Amino acid sequence: MNGIIHCGLYMQHQKLVIIGSGPAGYTAAIYAARANLQPVLFEGFFSGPAGGQLMTTTEVENYPGFPEGIQGPELMAHFRAQAVRFGTQIFTEDVSEVDFSKRPFFVKGSKAHVKADAVIIATGATAKRLEIPGAGDGEFWQKGVTACAVCDGAAPIFRNQPLFVIGGGDSAVEEALFLTKYGSRVFVVHRRDELRASKIMAGRLLKHPKVEMLWNSAVEKVMGDQIVRKVLIKNLVTGALEERSAGGLFFAIGHQPNTSFLKGQLKTNPSEYILVESGTTHTSLEGVFAAGDVQDPRYRQAVTAAGSGCMAALDAERWLAEHGVE
Repeated sequence: MNGIIHCGLYMQHQKLVIIGSGPAGYTAAIYAARANLQPVLFEGFFSGPAGGQLMTTTEVENYPGFPEGIQGPELMAHFRAQAVRFGTQIFTEDVSEVDFSKRPFFVKGSKAHVKADAVIIATGATAKRLEIPGAGDGEFWQKGVTACAVCDGAAPIFRNQPLFVIGGGDSAVEEALFLTKYGSRVFVVHRRDELRASKIMAGRLLKHPKVEMLWNSAVEKVMGDQIVRKVLIKNLVTGALEERSAGGLFFAIGHQPNTSFLKGQLKTNPSEYILVESGTTHTSLEGVFAAGDVQDPRYRQAVTAAGSGCMAALDAERWLAEHGVE
């Protein structure tokens, strides 16, 4: 590590900088540190909880190796401790900007400014949520309100309960169909009178015996005690309000990849997910790699994020070796 104090800010030159934490960032750090790359990891602070979305999740039942389940924050604490054990230097701060126009690359945190021979981006994607009374942080979020049916739908609190899905695209259809395995009935709440999903997906949903569409409708309020018990539905045509029993509410209105700090320096798809070469974590710029949900619009699972974090570290290690950085 080559570090100096410059203008009151810590400056250093590193072989590898990892931007982002969570399963992807921490796994990349574990592999990179064990390969003696002495990585620096910016795990975030104001932009989102260090540790990623799992820090706002309660019971994680689908991560391998924990047959009894594990709390999301506890799982991320294990990831982080393992990265630190092998020598990862962690900055608990956000990256405000990067400069990939020349090498070494420049990464600017709120305090630390780092030059890097290679960079792994693992900043994740944030589930879009609506501001509905009762559905927010400190209310029923993660107490029956969630934004990932595949992650949470099999949890005991949702089994044999009426479940509500907000959305009308392919993601909403997929989430609703998944939930039919667990809920007593699945209600899809959509503001329009037709789905935006593909015809094939829409057809599957509309034919399912456990699904009921609530057209031209919106969720006005979420109610309960320790967990969700009811939702208030408004018909947007008539204005009528109706309370319905509910065991869970699922937002399925898309995700926003956390890529704004890149300011267009990497190629992305129309939804702003970073594009990588098929079967790798290589981005459109040599020496820059992407792992986890920031480049994965499809799976968005902790285990797939961790896997791509491993891939990114291995890709970065090989790239650095090929370019004479040891």
